[in-house]
Amino acid sequence: QVQLVESGGGLVQAGESLGLSCAASGSIFSIKAMGWYRQAPGKQRELVAVINSGGSTNYADSAKGRFTISRDNAKKTVYLQMNSPKPEDTAVYYCNAVGVPGSGGLVEVWGQGTLVTVSS
Repeated sequence: QVQLVESGGGLVQAGESLGLSCAASGSIFSIKAMGWYRQAPGKQRELVAVINSGGSTNYADSAKGRFTISRDNAKKTVYLQMNSPKPEDTAVYYCNAVGVPGSGGLVEVWGQGTLVTVSS
């Protein structure tokens, strides 16, 4: 089974940049898409950005123009560059991967989450 290991979370001042990384390890399946989600206290988990195997991206309206999702296929890593973060971006950020294993079907894997706190 694929494991997703996240890094880069922490404290940041509003307006400063922060980069998150998520590296896949263990059994590797054919990845269809990887994305970043976040969950603020008392709120539901929501999509931030997603990138598919062809490189196409989608962003939540709140992330458009500020955040950039990218990937490194050789390192099996997905990144989220957070520019101009705001206090309302404070949340636990989760890495996600959807893929097809060798046995067929479809699987979804989540990272453990990393806390991002944006202070004003």
